[in-house]
Amino acid sequence: HFSQGALSVDQIPVRQLIAPAAVIDVASKAANDPDYRLTVADVADWEKRHGVIQPGTIVLLRTGWGSRYPDRKKYFGDDTPGATDKLHFPSYSEDSARYLVSNRHVGAIGVDTASIDYGQSKDFIVHQIANGANVPGLENIANLDRLPESGAWVIALPMKIAGGSGGPLRIVGVVPLTPRRR
Repeated sequence: HFSQGALSVDQIPVRQLIAPAAVIDVASKAANDPDYRLTVADVADWEKRHGVIQPGTIVLLRTGWGSRYPDRKKYFGDDTPGATDKLHFPSYSEDSARYLVSNRHVGAIGVDTASIDYGQSKDFIVHQIANGANVPGLENIANLDRLPESGAWVIALPMKIAGGSGGPLRIVGVVPLTPRRR
């Protein structure tokens, strides 16, 4: 959705859906600002600790919002049906989305909130940037708090809906086992 001519769900190459994960944790910032948006500086901070995000990586934004589900008021910022002007939850900024898509050539972006655009978005620019570059957006991801910031792989397989612009997704994180000490 939000982009004419983009790949449909059934056309997304598997290599974009099975890849190393970079989990960027902004939960402490989002706790103080429900409209927080990931910045390029946040990405740079992650890269200082873990190295440059490699092409094809699936970048996952951990905001801490996953722990608020299924409480609609806490998760969306409001529980009034249809009141989109009252939505408050963090996500990607326009600049961070452009940077990840154009400079890091990521395979997909995802978040533990309802959208890759923050709650108050009116133009859904992050959707436009990502989908316009055929970078899937993964939303409502559960258990992001259980993945390390680096070292895991993600398998993100959407329902293969012919011509679909989105759909239900089964996403699994694979964390390498640490050797047992004897």
